[in-house]
Amino acid sequence: MLDGYHILTLTHRHASLDAIGRSVVRSDESNQPATALRNLKSRFEWKELMYLATCNRVMYLFYTPAPVPADISEILLATVRPELPAHEIREIASNMQLLHGADAVRHLMEVASSMDSLVVGEREVIRQLREAWDRSNAWGLTGDHLRLLLRFTIETAKEVYTETGIGQKALSVVALAFSQMQKSGLPAHARILLVGAGQTNALFAKFLLKYGYQNVTVFNRTLVKAEMLAATLGGRALPLDVLEHYSEGFDALIVCTGATEPLITPELYRTLLGADTARKTVVDLAIPNNVDKQVLTIFPIQFIEIEGLREVAQQNLAHREQERTKAEAIIQRRIFAYRELWHERQVERSLAHIPDEVRAVKDRAIQQVFGKEFAQLDPAAQDVVLRMMGYMEKKCIAIPMKAAKSIALGAMRGRAREVEKV
Repeated sequence: MLDGYHILTLTHRHASLDAIGRSVVRSDESNQPATALRNLKSRFEWKELMYLATCNRVMYLFYTPAPVPADISEILLATVRPELPAHEIREIASNMQLLHGADAVRHLMEVASSMDSLVVGEREVIRQLREAWDRSNAWGLTGDHLRLLLRFTIETAKEVYTETGIGQKALSVVALAFSQMQKSGLPAHARILLVGAGQTNALFAKFLLKYGYQNVTVFNRTLVKAEMLAATLGGRALPLDVLEHYSEGFDALIVCTGATEPLITPELYRTLLGADTARKTVVDLAIPNNVDKQVLTIFPIQFIEIEGLREVAQQNLAHREQERTKAEAIIQRRIFAYRELWHERQVERSLAHIPDEVRAVKDRAIQQVFGKEFAQLDPAAQDVVLRMMGYMEKKCIAIPMKAAKSIALGAMRGRAREVEKV
């Protein structure tokens, strides 16, 4: 069945975004996510693993037929964040959810359908799941079980968005943050520093462009990406390492990078300000935060972060709550459909050797068993024999495949009926 699927996750529903930030796999010059995740997969002997980190969740989706330790949360955190003190690891681990089998599949589908998002109905999570898959696959962590599930999950999410109104008038976290920034009365000619050129800041840049903000300087570790983003705004691009020497001042600072340690320290912020003492707007959309909390206590700032958008997001949710029931029904139906698909795929995997064996029998018949007789035929007759043998090859492969799938599917449905009776 689906018992091999598991999810270990920490979400905005059960923890602060600060706690989520502290559980993210570290990424810096001495720590690379790929290495940490490969070590994690090897340590627990998982067959497959996909890692997702967004602004409101950290998720480990893994496949293993072996039992999962009850204390896996603490062990996992200690493995990927060994620098955290033991009491902090215990505190964060106590808020993590561990889901198995159909419950794990259902949760993944709810995440993809944005039913479990900070902003219910925003479709950005589909892109985030695809990117998480691409990264995990490139790192050699995934396999057929997760590939099949993710493809089916994204199809399910699209069906939910199509058949329900859950995504109607939904605002993304970026849209909410931009709306809050506008309330500060920031004029169109304001000097804006955009630190980071990833997908989140690229989305933010679309709002800047729409509302006429063009005095924008983009900083990024990879200059080419900064140049591409700056070009869309009519702004300019600079490498991230010159940020500490920037002295032209600013009115708003928007920051979102993949750094797992504070990037905007009090010292750097003071340098960016120069002699300017006016109150500034700072938007930090990174998890964990890229702005050191000390900056907020030292300088006058209108600080906008994802944690502070919870209340706004909750108000945005109210008129879509009634659509959740429709979405839940779709997901429940799709879980049953995925069970059937998964069983079919296991049958295909178990019979994967049959095509090669049938093909080998055909080749041996033509080249060895009936080789002399075949060689004596004229070209037209040989062509007929080869086409006949090719037809028989396809049928000899298809018949057992179809029969095995039918038997497996019948057995699965029989077990399902027995469970319903109980």
